[in-house]
Amino acid sequence: MRDDIVVFLGPTLSEAQARTCLDAIYLPPVGCADVVRAVTKYAPAAIVLIDGVFGQLPAVRHQEILWAMARGVRIYGAASIGALRAAELAPQGMIGHGLVYRWYRRHPLADDADVTVPMAPAALGSRALGDALIDIRLTLKSAERTGIIERRLRCELESLARALHFSERSFPKLLAAAENNCAAGGEIEALKAWLPTGAASRKCRDAVNLLTYLADQKINRPDKALPFAFELTESFANDMEYYNILDSLLPNGT
Repeated sequence: MRDDIVVFLGPTLSEAQARTCLDAIYLPPVGCADVVRAVTKYAPAAIVLIDGVFGQLPAVRHQEILWAMARGVRIYGAASIGALRAAELAPQGMIGHGLVYRWYRRHPLADDADVTVPMAPAALGSRALGDALIDIRLTLKSAERTGIIERRLRCELESLARALHFSERSFPKLLAAAENNCAAGGEIEALKAWLPTGAASRKCRDAVNLLTYLADQKINRPDKALPFAFELTESFANDMEYYNILDSLLPNGT
């Protein structure tokens, strides 16, 4: 097993699936202070952010990612919150991977909720309880290219999907909304029949590709100075003190 790589993973990909690509240390979706804890406990050469918590729990902070990078840990991101943080912190040296990452780099004002899905608690496997808007949109475009639906219906369905709150967003709920709001009943039935084999998750594909890539990589410490100097801000220090890990951030004897 690669004990030099820590992966934060959740609804995008099951741990069992992920281990077929990269046998590493897997942890539940990342939240605030988890990167600091991982560095302190495992001293990894690399950390991979795929999924993260949000809403009811504080999300992973940019400051803790920068802190880990300043200690020489390579931080990779893809698919979900990993793609978001990688797009935001690429100028500082975080390494993004995949189409979702590139999309957020090109569209910095894109909605974070486009990759968000409701998920079960970590104790129940953090499995997805819905579908991300980005996967729904790409699947609908594939259905259009395949001739299952026309462009007009695809645009209507995209609007309906965006109107659903992310916690309620899924193909079954989208189709139910479409039956009440769209006139193309025959196309909707064809789409319903096509989805079990035609729907695909780009988020999952990006995560698999990144883990597969890392499986063959020897992770070395960065050979160039990072383009920033980490500064411990008061608000970040207060957050880490709340989690009783402030001492992990301070040099010995401070």
